[in-house]
Amino acid sequence: MRLCVCLVMLSLLCASVDMSPLREGGKFVLDALGGARDMYRAYQDMREANYKGADKYFHARGNYDAAQRGPGGAWAAKVISDAREKWQSDVSGRGAEDTRADQEANAWGRNGGDPNRYRPAGLPSKY
Repeated sequence: MRLCVCLVMLSLLCASVDMSPLREGGKFVLDALGGARDMYRAYQDMREANYKGADKYFHARGNYDAAQRGPGGAWAAKVISDAREKWQSDVSGRGAEDTRADQEANAWGRNGGDPNRYRPAGLPSKY
């Protein structure tokens, strides 16, 4: 009986509190996790395809897919892209021009641009 009274009181209390900021925060986190998963899937596909000239396409596609989830997905895509490009420019020595081109493809996809802009001819349709 006490448990029932407590549950009723708790439900009345929760009904009187504006839960929308909490829901929005939860959606942001879920979108960010999904966006990170989208980025990882694009990375896996890029490694699997191992197709010359396709890296910009996979950059754009990962960012596009993540950003389609909402602000949390776009945030995750930006954080992951920026970290990867920083690591790549610091460690791999690919150079500033490659980093700039990668970041252009990242931003293109993240801002809703069609990733196929960067799709190389002959890349299997699986991707």
